[in-house]
Amino acid sequence: MTMQETPLTAGHRRGDVVLVPFPNSDLKTAKLRPALIVQADGLDTGLAQIVIAMISSNLNRTGHRSRVLIETASETGRQSGLLFDSVLMCDNLATIMSKMVTRKIGSIHDLNEADTALRHTLGL
Repeated sequence: MTMQETPLTAGHRRGDVVLVPFPNSDLKTAKLRPALIVQADGLDTGLAQIVIAMISSNLNRTGHRSRVLIETASETGRQSGLLFDSVLMCDNLATIMSKMVTRKIGSIHDLNEADTALRHTLGL
């Protein structure tokens, strides 16, 4: 196993679009939805968990510096595996157990816009 494929993160990579039960803000309920893995590859913290950003098909959520529009007709949209134009919500992050990933549906190779949105959210 390489440093990037520890038992905790094997198969999960930064930029992967995955289906997960994304926790609602009450932390008691969740909804199966796509999310982007935003955690750095090889971040072996000793915990079997990953940091993700929610993806929503509600386009009314666009227009904020912490969010990125993903249009299915774009190169990024085609790579993502998303079925609908969607919004990457870098202001809605969660840490979940890596075993909660239902499946990978695609990936986003160019993370520049996501990185900018994450920096805005986190004040970096």
